[in-house]
Amino acid sequence: MTQVVRIENVSKYYGAVQVLRGCNLAINRGEVVVICGPSGSGKSTLVKTINGLEPIQSGRITVDDIDIGSARSNLPRLRSRAGMVFQSFELFQHLTVLQNLLLAQEKVLGRGRPESEAKARDLLARVALQDHAGKYPTQLSGGQQQRVAIARALCMDPMLMLFDEPTSALDPEMINEVLDVMTTLAGDGMTMVVVTHEMNFARKVADRVVFMDKGEIVEDGPRDAFFSNPQSIRARDFLAQIIGH
Repeated sequence: MTQVVRIENVSKYYGAVQVLRGCNLAINRGEVVVICGPSGSGKSTLVKTINGLEPIQSGRITVDDIDIGSARSNLPRLRSRAGMVFQSFELFQHLTVLQNLLLAQEKVLGRGRPESEAKARDLLARVALQDHAGKYPTQLSGGQQQRVAIARALCMDPMLMLFDEPTSALDPEMINEVLDVMTTLAGDGMTMVVVTHEMNFARKVADRVVFMDKGEIVEDGPRDAFFSNPQSIRARDFLAQIIGH
């Protein structure tokens, strides 16, 4: 299998506080990897290091054979290939839905307006928002805004999609509409790294589950093995709490 991401002995600090401790992780093309664990375990920080949004103090991260820490790396270009979907949507509020999808295509990829607009409208249809192109983000529900954010990332033809708790800011009735889009992406073969507490999604879609605690990767293994027989006490306790509720 072709490796898309390789994280080697990565550590990160915020001042004197160590938030990642010697993390090692490899992600193959077409894999869906779910990262879970208690709050404050370093999950979001780890996923943000993959496209350089969080710098690291030691170790090495390569994405598609590009060294994230190298001064020669073109991080804006790399981020266009590693799409990121955040908890809080991060849409431009002063732009319409369509304009949000056009901006990076034209500014980063250099696409012309006709090609960019065709791409944007196709992806809005894919997330069932084709009738909302002229609206502003504030006119949409949270679930709709998150689907716009996913479509915007897909406009860049990414080789990899990173999701940082994409449903945590949503009302319960809006969560499934976002997870349905993500499930379709996974079925289409997109390489995905998903930080989430949605264990039903992980059971259905993940190829592998990575469990983190206190900045460390405690477990990394196949989905079925993780849910049926977690190897660490910490993972067993976590699953008992999450699934028990």
